[in-house]
Amino acid sequence: MSSSASPSIPRRQRRIKKSESEDIPAQKTEVKVEPEVGVKREALEADRPAGETEAKRPKTEEATETNKYPFTPGVIERGHIYFFYRPKVEHEEVHSMDDVAKLHVLLVPSPSESFNMPVKIEQSKNVSGADADEMNLVAQGADAAPPQESTTTDRKHFRLIIVGKKKLPDPVHEKHAPIWATVIFVGDNLHDLEEKLGGRTYETKTRGTRHTPPVRLAGRGVYAIVNSQGNVPSRNSTHLGYHLSHPTELGDVQKALGIHIASSFVIQVKNPNAEAQAGQRIGLPKSRRAIYSEDVMEHVFGRGERGRSSIGLRFTNCNCVELLDHEGVELLFIPARTGTEGNDQSLGNGRGEALEEVGRYESEEQVEQIFKELAFNKDRFPAEPLKGEWA
Repeated sequence: MSSSASPSIPRRQRRIKKSESEDIPAQKTEVKVEPEVGVKREALEADRPAGETEAKRPKTEEATETNKYPFTPGVIERGHIYFFYRPKVEHEEVHSMDDVAKLHVLLVPSPSESFNMPVKIEQSKNVSGADADEMNLVAQGADAAPPQESTTTDRKHFRLIIVGKKKLPDPVHEKHAPIWATVIFVGDNLHDLEEKLGGRTYETKTRGTRHTPPVRLAGRGVYAIVNSQGNVPSRNSTHLGYHLSHPTELGDVQKALGIHIASSFVIQVKNPNAEAQAGQRIGLPKSRRAIYSEDVMEHVFGRGERGRSSIGLRFTNCNCVELLDHEGVELLFIPARTGTEGNDQSLGNGRGEALEEVGRYESEEQVEQIFKELAFNKDRFPAEPLKGEWA
């Protein structure tokens, strides 16, 4: 990352507005998430500004001690996010979405240390008015800002997620259209990830030698996962918000894949014991689903609780990031908002502003730097899509 040029804080004032709860009607979704007996519809009330509800239900000392996976308000993870698409088999070149086989989202969580903002808020004593408000927002949301990625190690924790329908849902035009996603690879060795995303040649009995091309890098940025606590547990929610550092302007590739400069989603985690409802052919076969511990099934999904089905909740919030660290985890991405102000509303406390600041700061990095931080051989992976061009 270049550290010689530190960007200045933009001269505009952002106001984080508290908006009313936005219900997500189940009948308009492509995936019907009907509540079990006695279960409130968590997903239907999840999409609301993070700062809207701060009230916390009192917990007894006994409940706190027995629940190993309580819902944790605030930032539960931040890091860097990467978007890759893979061409179809035997398609060495991609010209449109018709040639795309899969869309991958890669999450690389960051350590706990804070990002060193280019501008030291406490030292800016002569700033007032709109600029002062702007700087205060950035300082307030700094818990969502990840530190700079190291380029000297090949050991980093990561999760690779495959997104259904080969594109992200549009929070503007597909507000009530959640998308299925699945965690397909979790690890700590970036060379294993490089092999997973690289091209491969294999033999088939009917078609002979076949070749799967390597993925293409279509976007890179920063992200934060934030839990917002409601005044009752059914109004808790988990949002993932991101802001791109590369590219800084969207091209045909990003628009086709549903990638925005900044956007946020509600995340819902599917109960691995919940079967598809009648008439639906969705989800993984049971043998490929995540296997959670008894404690997770009891304390997170509520299995065995009075008034609920025998398996507990069909979907739940991401109480803790450990829920995501299992291959075979099935997720719902429910589109929430776009833009920095949208992220401010979804993540709360000026965190959208902070992500924008880090994204703009890191946009000075060269493409080679991105592959170094992933410990990838850049010659194996086309990067033309970062310019908005299919490849």
